[in-house]
Amino acid sequence: MTQHTAARSQPDMIEFEARVATLRQTHPDSRIQSFEFAGHKYWLKQPERLAGAMKLLKDDPRRALQTEIQVLTGLAGKGAPVPRVMLSGDDFFVVEDAGKTVSSWLHASKSDSSVPFMDVLNDSAKALADLHALGLSHGRPALRDIGWQQGNVKFIDFEAAQQSRPLRYQQQRDLLVYLHSLYRYMGTEHAQIDAAIASYRRSGGEQNWLETQQRMRRWQWLRPLLKPLRNIGGKDLKPVYWVLWHFQRHR
Repeated sequence: MTQHTAARSQPDMIEFEARVATLRQTHPDSRIQSFEFAGHKYWLKQPERLAGAMKLLKDDPRRALQTEIQVLTGLAGKGAPVPRVMLSGDDFFVVEDAGKTVSSWLHASKSDSSVPFMDVLNDSAKALADLHALGLSHGRPALRDIGWQQGNVKFIDFEAAQQSRPLRYQQQRDLLVYLHSLYRYMGTEHAQIDAAIASYRRSGGEQNWLETQQRMRRWQWLRPLLKPLRNIGGKDLKPVYWVLWHFQRHR
């Protein structure tokens, strides 16, 4: 088996590889396993164990794992803010921890006023604009797929299904998914949501925001129909009204 490692000092890497090997031996059926090493947190990911009909319904787990490795290393090579792949092989890889997700920071802020949630939120919006400035897209930048720690943002779980579409379409979809996620998790906290979108716009996302607004004009006829559901619809339905409202309200 060929292993690829990120740049670290060799003595550390020998110990690191030994730790990972031990984890793989003691947790052979664990798809995702977190662990600490030298004061840092990492995640070991192994192929999903499929059984029965799922073997027919899902892609080959090893191939899916290799695709994920290729996506992460390729994005890192382009300067994208993604977790670094520390170690990888035919049937596993290890990435550095990306920090708590933005949705987790939001949950924590509800019981702890010292949590810098607006910093987290604005940093996530700026990072999305920076990703787009690199000529890249995420596919599903929901708050649960964006990590933050000490001011550093990392995107996780890139969605490859949209990569065949034109880049402008992908980036507009990114913005819509992100805005939908803001309303899904935050409800009608308009001031905070507006601040996050303002951070995206002034960080290089203005043109994409304007093009997305233009795209949404053809769907504004749905807004009156959705208005009765804006506070009582499901978690995925309610935000649709507010996304349309956002683009209609801002000129």
